[in-house]
Amino acid sequence: MKRILFSFLCFLFAFAVQAQDLIVKSNGKEISAKVVEIGNTEVKYEQAGQIYSLPKSDILRIIYANGKSETFGQSSYKGAPVEVASAGWKGTAGAGADISLEPKYRRSSLYSILVKYASTEFCTDIVDVFYSIPIPDKFDDHNLKIRDINAYIPRNAEQQKAGQQKENVENFLLQNEIGRRLVAKWFDRDSRSGAFNLNLIFERGFNNASVSDIRIAEKSARGIPALADAGEELIGNTFIIVNDIRYVDKDKHTGLATAGLASSISELGAVTGVDTKEAVKEVNAARSAVSKKIEGFEVNVTSYLYRLNWTDDIAGVFYQNYWVTNASPDASLKGAFDNDKSTFTISYVGSQTVSSGNTSLLGINTKANETTIRREMIKKVCTRAIDDAIVQLQRNFDEFKVKMPLTSTSPITAYIGKKEGVTEDAKYEVLERQEDAKGRASYRRVGIVQPVKGKIWDNRYLSVEEGFEGAGLGATEFKKVSGDNFYPGMLIREIK
Repeated sequence: MKRILFSFLCFLFAFAVQAQDLIVKSNGKEISAKVVEIGNTEVKYEQAGQIYSLPKSDILRIIYANGKSETFGQSSYKGAPVEVASAGWKGTAGAGADISLEPKYRRSSLYSILVKYASTEFCTDIVDVFYSIPIPDKFDDHNLKIRDINAYIPRNAEQQKAGQQKENVENFLLQNEIGRRLVAKWFDRDSRSGAFNLNLIFERGFNNASVSDIRIAEKSARGIPALADAGEELIGNTFIIVNDIRYVDKDKHTGLATAGLASSISELGAVTGVDTKEAVKEVNAARSAVSKKIEGFEVNVTSYLYRLNWTDDIAGVFYQNYWVTNASPDASLKGAFDNDKSTFTISYVGSQTVSSGNTSLLGINTKANETTIRREMIKKVCTRAIDDAIVQLQRNFDEFKVKMPLTSTSPITAYIGKKEGVTEDAKYEVLERQEDAKGRASYRRVGIVQPVKGKIWDNRYLSVEEGFEGAGLGATEFKKVSGDNFYPGMLIREIK
C-alpha cells in the first residue's frame, strides 16, 4: 500500500513536470520551456512569457512534453560501445553515443550541528565561523534552523562521567523531534497548513537524475516505481553530524605556526638563491598583527554521527496517516503529524575525535585587520578539522561512505581529493548500477582503481591560497588496478 501511494503521488507530480518541453544542450545544461519553432539553424522557445532562440548546434536533444524526443547532436563522450545504466533504464550505446551528459550519483543528505561552550574563550568566534562553513559539496544540505546546542559542562568532578556529552546530544535530538523535522523538510512541509509536496525530492532528482532521466524512467518498463525507490533511498541516507569543537589552550605552542613558516621561507631562499627577506618580513609582521593565541589556534573536534530511520513501515505510516496537500487541507492530519513523538526517529552510528594540530597563517590575508585575520584563522582550523572528522567517519562506517562518479576514463578521473582523504595508498572499487527482474537497484564491483602519485587534487579549504601541490588540478587521476570497460558515471567507493 505504501509503495502504491507514493508511486501515485510521484505520478501526479511528474505529470505536472511534463507540462513543458525539455531542451538538453550539448554541454549538459537543461532548459525547461515550450518549444514554439524549429528552424534551419535555430530553435525558438517560450519561457516565462518571453521568446528566446538557441542555435541548433548548441542542442543535443529535445524531450517534448508528450514523451517524444528529437536528437540534434552528440555529447562530448565518444568511446567504445558500452553498456549503459542510468536512472530507470539500461541498454547499450555505440561509439559516440550520448550515454551520460553529467555523471550522477546517490548523494547522502547532511545536517550539521555545533556543540557550543557558552562563556568560554573563543566561543563566539567558533559559533560565528561554524555558521559560515558550508556542508561538504559531496552531500546535499539538509540543515534545519536549529544549528547549535549548549554543551554539557559538569560543575564538579562528581558530575563528570564518560558519555555525558553524547547523552546531552541525544536528549537535544529527542526533545526537539529532529527526526520528524528532517522528514518534514524532505517533503517541503508548509508549517502553517501542514501540506506536503515532492518539490525537494524531485529537485534532488530521485537518484540525482536530471529531468530527462526522470522522463526516461517514466517511459521504461520499470516506470514511476523506479523514482519511488530511489526517493526513499535518498531519504534513508539522511545523516546528522554533531560537532563538539573545543579550543585547546596550549601556550607552549604560541608562535610556532608563523615562526616555523618564517624559518621555512628562509631555508627555501638559501636553497634556491632567491631573496626571501621581504617574504619573511611580511610573515613576521603578521605575527605581530595577531594575538599569540590566534597564531597557534588549535581545536579538538568530536563528531557524533546519527542517521534518520526510514523504513517501509515508517514510510507507510507517513503516506497513509499524514499526507495532505494545499489542494486538500486537513487540520486533523496536520495536528496528528505535529504531535507524533515516536514514529520518526534517528539512530546513533558512531563518533570520531580529531585534532586540528598547529595550523599556519598560509592562505590567510595577513594584510587585513586583526578581526578579519582572527576569523579566517579560526574558520580555516575548524573547517579542516570537521572535514577530517567526516573522512574518518566514512572510513569507519560503510553506510556513511560516499559513492562518487567517474568524470572521465581517459584518463580515469573523479572529483574527489585530499579533502575526502584521498592518498596514493588508497584503493577504490568501481561500481556499476544494475537492476533485477523487479527493477530493484544494486551495485556490482567491476574493477579497482588507485590514485596516481602526484595527481591527487588538493581541494582542502584554502589549499589554492597556500599554494599546495595539486591544488589546481580540479580532479584526482586514478590508475587501473583491475577491471575494464569503465565509463563516465560509474561510481567509485573507497575500500579497506
